[in-house]
Amino acid sequence: MSRRPVVAGVLLALVGPALTACSGLPGLGGDGYCDAVRSHQRELGEAVARGGQASLLSVLPALEDLRSKAPADVGDEWQQVVGRLEALDSALRAAGVDPAGYDAAKPPTGLTAAQRDAITAAATELARPETADALAAVQQQVRDVCQTSLTG
Repeated sequence: MSRRPVVAGVLLALVGPALTACSGLPGLGGDGYCDAVRSHQRELGEAVARGGQASLLSVLPALEDLRSKAPADVGDEWQQVVGRLEALDSALRAAGVDPAGYDAAKPPTGLTAAQRDAITAAATELARPETADALAAVQQQVRDVCQTSLTG
């Protein structure tokens, strides 16, 4: 069985609901956090609509921006989510692999076992329950604090 569809499905199951979650309240929305949520809504919504790990990785800069502006009460959760995506992105880049075309069952020619293992490990860490829990916390916080959805 190919891990690519499994990884893409897990990513969408984890991130899709969190991205479909700011009139920020003073002191709770972080410095520009809710404004940043609004500014990235369309981009994040389009990525969720396209689906797949390549789409999620394409919005990594937006997610990194949100992490940098997130209030302290969800900083660890944002780090969990974005850190796991960064690790997958890093493993794919180090291997010179296009996320859209990667299939663990048919790895690209020239991919070493170590590179394949690094990609698999990063995807496995991203799919861990801790990441799903962190996404749920981020989703709830965006709704509560910003009174909006990450995808508009």
